[in-house]
Amino acid sequence: MAVQPRPARVEDVHALALGMPHVTVERGPKGNAVYQVGRKSFVFFRTPRPDATDPETGERHPDVIVFWVESEADKLALVQDRSTPFFTTAHFDGHLSVLVRASRLGELGRDELAEIVQDAWLARASPRRRDAWLAEHPPG
Repeated sequence: MAVQPRPARVEDVHALALGMPHVTVERGPKGNAVYQVGRKSFVFFRTPRPDATDPETGERHPDVIVFWVESEADKLALVQDRSTPFFTTAHFDGHLSVLVRASRLGELGRDELAEIVQDAWLARASPRRRDAWLAEHPPG
């Protein structure tokens, strides 16, 4: 019998982002965590905005997390795959990031989330830091 991966949780986002090298945490206007590498955010917890709402009630989603991606192709691969909880909004057109609601993180396994966080960090880290990390963590 195959072992099911542990579902991802919000605490995992924080732990995984903090586990990457050279990370600092800034706080947004509402105290929301913004994880940065070299003063560039790579994961952040977004405050409720009018572009991300419940289609039935119109209520703003209070739990949106933003993850940077390497390319538009990576973004499209995630948001167009209906088996993932990732999405985007018109506000993020042309922005190399994807969104996910914290309430849907459990649709991802913890290992899959780790890959998303690592990819977000790699997308924003300097070439020197990226190369050093990749040398220590060769793709398997």
